[in-house]
Amino acid sequence: MSQVEESIEVGVPVRTAYNQWTQFESFPEFMSGVDRIEQRTDTLTHWVTSVNGVHKEFDAEITEQIPDERVAWTTVGGEARQAGVVTFHRLDDTRTKVMLQMDFHPDGITEKVGDKLGVVQRQTKSDLERFKKFIENRGQETGEWRGTVN
Repeated sequence: MSQVEESIEVGVPVRTAYNQWTQFESFPEFMSGVDRIEQRTDTLTHWVTSVNGVHKEFDAEITEQIPDERVAWTTVGGEARQAGVVTFHRLDDTRTKVMLQMDFHPDGITEKVGDKLGVVQRQTKSDLERFKKFIENRGQETGEWRGTVN
């Protein structure tokens, strides 16, 4: 297993940052390599990705979700193995620190070489930077899901 950890400060309240993160179907707007996400139930999503020529489909289950604090997930089927958590930290009324931690298992030579070269780390950092621009330019979330998953 490999690990990646990245964080970024965004210029929106914690509630806005968290609410946007619960809108999984909007991830392709700021996550490179994510072609499509379908929210199948409150806790199950289906992902279609294409990263460096490697196409994958998999399901991910939300294992923990606490409004304005955290969203944790793990893959439960398909062509990828990963688990992670994103946490939201209020810095003040208008700023939030978003922290992402993910464990993943690179498969095949392309993914293993990419992992060794830091591709996933750089992509994660770039995705968080695009999330920052996305939410700050909008100034508000595209939707919200305020449920709790334990």
